[in-house]
Amino acid sequence: MTDQLPRTARSDARDNRARILEAARAVFGAEGLRAPVRDVARHAGLGPATLYRHFPTKQALIAEAFAEQRRACHAAVRDALADADPWRGFRGLVERICELHAHSRGFADAFMTAFPEAMDFAADRERTLRAVGELARRAQETGRLRPGFVVDDLVLMPWPIGASTTRRPPTGSRPPAASPRT
Repeated sequence: MTDQLPRTARSDARDNRARILEAARAVFGAEGLRAPVRDVARHAGLGPATLYRHFPTKQALIAEAFAEQRRACHAAVRDALADADPWRGFRGLVERICELHAHSRGFADAFMTAFPEAMDFAADRERTLRAVGELARRAQETGRLRPGFVVDDLVLMPWPIGASTTRRPPTGSRPPAASPRT
């Protein structure tokens, strides 16, 4: 028999992978992307070798750990561009991006490419900045956004949000919510 059957992961391997991803979100979310992979393995209750069998590089772990946030970012951009009201789309996009960043320092680090190995996120950031630019242009045409606004006005915004999440919140508390302003 020369044909190979498709290989499915054992249930314990699937469970370990899920534990690793949950731990990565928690550790990177609280400590940022500079947190050592050993901390992720320890938080998951597994050895580093098990972690590396599932994720051979820290970049692969980061990309998978924040895949859901990346999809949420893509959806926010798509929804904002599709909104018939450019000002509402612009405002909504800024609020949703701030919210994503406020809930995870790791995602904010990756999105801002503060961590050199998280280059998968550079394309996301560029796509979002282009969308913000397009929405800003449309909102300026309606007179709802000041004429002097430039996208660079927003680029620094996630840094204070990331700084506010540098310390772990008390157990059971929630990360800071984005502050909606008009």
